[in-house]
Amino acid sequence: MSFTKTTETDSHYDHLEKMSTHEILSHINKEDQSVPIAVAKALPQIQEVVDQVVQKLKTGGRLFYMGAGTSGRLGVVDASECPPTFGVSDDVVIGIIAGGDSAIRKAVEFAEDSTLQGWQDLKAHHISTNDVVIGIAASGTTPYVIGALEKCNQNNILTASISCNANSPLSQTAQFPIDVVVGPEFVTGSSRMKAGTAQKLVLNMISTATMIKLGHVQGNKMVDMQLSNDKLVARGSKMLMKALSIKESKAKEILLKYGSVRKAIQHYEHQ
Repeated sequence: MSFTKTTETDSHYDHLEKMSTHEILSHINKEDQSVPIAVAKALPQIQEVVDQVVQKLKTGGRLFYMGAGTSGRLGVVDASECPPTFGVSDDVVIGIIAGGDSAIRKAVEFAEDSTLQGWQDLKAHHISTNDVVIGIAASGTTPYVIGALEKCNQNNILTASISCNANSPLSQTAQFPIDVVVGPEFVTGSSRMKAGTAQKLVLNMISTATMIKLGHVQGNKMVDMQLSNDKLVARGSKMLMKALSIKESKAKEILLKYGSVRKAIQHYEHQ
């Protein structure tokens, strides 16, 4: 298969430095509007990945996201939001970034260039055939990610990928590839822009759909969310007020007593 790295091709725009602020923002916005369309084309691939992840997690497996730079950060963000949003343990969805946690804030030079380190990072988490690993790389060429998925394949560990170039080496390595081809960036090669937005949308879909399928949402409510701040306590109380037809003071009381919306409903209804 031929491979063209469209994420690195020249922008459709030139002389950016001569544009007015309005022109810059308008053109960025115009490009951003193409991202959901590209994601829509990849929905069949995303569905396949979700179904595979759900099966693994149902049997006690874990979901790993792996990436470098922006891609790695986006994976870490999505993984870190699963426990507070859906009440799962923080070892159910795990984000791994090339260069370690310090790379979340500052770029670690050449961290993405090792073909061996990704597998070492997975082994530190005692990766097994129960788990699934999703490699994330806008270019689809990151050695850290490709090397890790190759070793996973050799060890019968399920692999998927998210890339923004068609027929990339990463897509050809993953058992279940997702290709969201967003085309050239407004600033040539700045794949934190459209490619990053596309990756974020796909990660939102994967984690949210998976958690719904695993039963962590009732109706349209996050009934298992962690009560980690006053805003979430207030949100949970409103859910209980509506679900149980009770006053706010009572809703807050039983929410704090039982620790989650789901448990509060279960205990209140069986009193």
